[in-house]
Amino acid sequence: MGEFGVGRQAVELFHERVMTWVWAAANEKMHPPRYGGHPAAAHISTLNCQDGMAFSGWRGFRPGMQVPMSDELFYLLFLFGFYATTVVTYFALGYGLTWVNGRNPERKIQKGRGSDRRRKAEIRQSLASMFSACLPLTIGLYAQQRGWAPAPWAFSWWTAVPLFVLCMFLYDTWFYFMHRLLHTKWLYPLHALHHKSVAPTIWSTYSEDVLDNLLLQGFSAAIVFVVPFPPAILIGQRLFEHFNGMFGHCGFEYFASSTTRYPSPLLSTTFHDQHHSGFRYNYGNYFSFWDRVLGTISPNYDQRVKTFEQEEPPLVLSQAIHLAEVQEKAD
Repeated sequence: MGEFGVGRQAVELFHERVMTWVWAAANEKMHPPRYGGHPAAAHISTLNCQDGMAFSGWRGFRPGMQVPMSDELFYLLFLFGFYATTVVTYFALGYGLTWVNGRNPERKIQKGRGSDRRRKAEIRQSLASMFSACLPLTIGLYAQQRGWAPAPWAFSWWTAVPLFVLCMFLYDTWFYFMHRLLHTKWLYPLHALHHKSVAPTIWSTYSEDVLDNLLLQGFSAAIVFVVPFPPAILIGQRLFEHFNGMFGHCGFEYFASSTTRYPSPLLSTTFHDQHHSGFRYNYGNYFSFWDRVLGTISPNYDQRVKTFEQEEPPLVLSQAIHLAEVQEKAD
């Protein structure tokens, strides 16, 4: 074997050892052992190297050795891993929904208004803003781990649904009032970038100033000091918010039903689409509750949803139809 073959073997071996260490330390972080009450030990994850993991010539690893991973390193890895997951699903769902939209042009909400000319700019900005969307969650989980926030409630499947609904309502409350603040003359310069997409597309979901996004998603970093949600609930809520936001910006209506208009508090895609086109209405995210209570819901939202219910054609997945080939109706 030549020099390059030996070098490649060394790199592959190094990669195998390091990834085994990272995986095992992460596993122990999620399922920590009892540390016997030692205060410093609670903030260190360890890996007991088994005989099969050690080998002669690999300095630093030996049978029974404990390899530490600090909280800082673990949550840094978590941050970049969660960001990578967000980016991958952004493109996967983005291209998937674009494919579906192309086959269902009659479901376009703002007919006659182009929405693709800013796609490249929206994607570039989204790549930065998605990172700021993942950061508050990481901060919140890190604060719980370090003991700066109250210890999280134990997770169980019996309490998962009510806790998730509570988390959604509290996040929607945060989002509504923070969103209202971002529409004031003092903070709107941060939010203006997002409203350049008057007819939103799935690619515009994260097309906003990094600080704007950090304020809207800051819920995950703040709520842990008030309500000790289990980490699984916080992670689940952020994932749900990711996909909910993408469907909410897709520009096509697929969820119009009696459950997304009065008296139900649930929303369809039309709700946030009207916020982009009308600007002064529909500040909520998951529910219409605060908009109805405080009088900021679009006057024709419920009627628009009802019209979509009655007039929208069946969902088409098998036949390719181009938008230009369909006669567009006026709003």
